[in-house]
Amino acid sequence: MTDLTLLHTAEVHVATFDALASGAALSHLVRPDWLARAQNDPSGLDAELRAEITAAITSAQHTTGQPVLCTCTTLGEIAEAAGAIRLDWPMMQMAAQMGGPVLLTYCLDSTAIPSTSLLQRAMTDAGNPHPILSLALPHLWPLFEQGDSVAFATAIAQAITDFLATSPTPADHPTAVVLAQASMAGAADLVDTDTPVLASPAIAMQQLLTKR
Repeated sequence: MTDLTLLHTAEVHVATFDALASGAALSHLVRPDWLARAQNDPSGLDAELRAEITAAITSAQHTTGQPVLCTCTTLGEIAEAAGAIRLDWPMMQMAAQMGGPVLLTYCLDSTAIPSTSLLQRAMTDAGNPHPILSLALPHLWPLFEQGDSVAFATAIAQAITDFLATSPTPADHPTAVVLAQASMAGAADLVDTDTPVLASPAIAMQQLLTKR
């Protein structure tokens, strides 16, 4: 029996989520071509791609009768519209509820708009009036594409550490750091800070599997 279907755009995520599953039966759908098409389309997610994603999610829900979790931030909005759960939503809620500014860090430009929009929704729901700060690190993405996960995580962590050190006053300092993409999770424990650094895979899986 399948407890949860996961929609990924990178094969590396399969092992990550299996390790977090605590004995749950996961089904993985891996479509890196969908992310590539979304990035290469100047207009974003075109109608054909939206239809394919929607059909895949609908089919998985019909076949298993269980939730579908989309782990790709770029595809998150259309996946949610098709009935899937967005991996980053529980993390965004947690960050917003901490009550201060939130630093949103990402390594793909296509992640910026959907992640910022989702975090703003969480901030509004939580009644958090503070700003969303952004740290874009697209120059580090090739490390992930090359499979150098250690260098990728280390470089992200150093960039965040440096950014936090520049906060001019305590009032400007983030109360939480959000790692927007699942692929960035390895940096969470490497940042030299007392500020909570949140990674979506563990937070989302803990919430979903607790509700089973």
